Amino acid sequence: MEHTFWIAFGASLLAATVTTLGIYTIRHFKVWGEKNSIYFICFAAGVLISVSFLHIIPKAFEMNPNAPMFLLIGFLSMHLFNRFITAFVCEKRPESHYSIGLTPMLGIGIHSFIDGFVYSITFTVSIFTGTLADTGMVLHEFPEGIITYLLLLRGGFSEKTALLLAFFAAALTTPLGMLVSYPLISQIDKPLLGILLSLSAGALVYVGATHLLPQAEKEHARFSLIALGAGIIVAILIVLSK
Repeated sequence: MEHTFWIAFGASLLAATVTTLGIYTIRHFKVWGEKNSIYFICFAAGVLISVSFLHIIPKAFEMNPNAPMFLLIGFLSMHLFNRFITAFVCEKRPESHYSIGLTPMLGIGIHSFIDGFVYSITFTVSIFTGTLADTGMVLHEFPEGIITYLLLLRGGFSEKTALLLAFFAAALTTPLGMLVSYPLISQIDKPLLGILLSLSAGALVYVGATHLLPQAEKEHARFSLIALGAGIIVAILIVLSK
């Protein structure tokens, strides 16, 4: 059991490291990143929406018959959070657009935290199952770090604040979720995981459909559709690898 714990923890740390590498890369190539940020946004929209509809939602529905209700709750919760940020934060600083960064950050943070649960559960089943299932999860960590950081910058946060928030939301939440869930692994049954996955899917669909795609539509870049298509293809590969 202890051996399994360290393997699962190591896998979650690998995911966090890949995410951090994405944040580090985009920060040290800021000009290039800002110039091409629209392509990352389109790519992320393709990944988040496709993964949600192709894998997370069907899996959640399979695990819990009440999953559709929690999918709606996850979506509406993100909407209410966005309204709160817009009304009480952006209103005080009209030049800022914090919701552009904070809402996706929250959605990605929830998703990454639940990823930690998945590491605990799959590696507890078997090392082979964990390795097979989590290979696909690591594929999206690099662009996830990039997108979280860039959207926080677009929302008016300073580079230092965006760096810290992106690290905590996109990277640190995965090993944190693993550490929180592992001692409770016997109590996390399929229905409960189905609820968590539904909430995550609702948040990710909201982020992709109401934040990322509208941003892409505002800035008609030459290869934006190609970037969106690339995100969809990567999502399909992630799903197939599971």
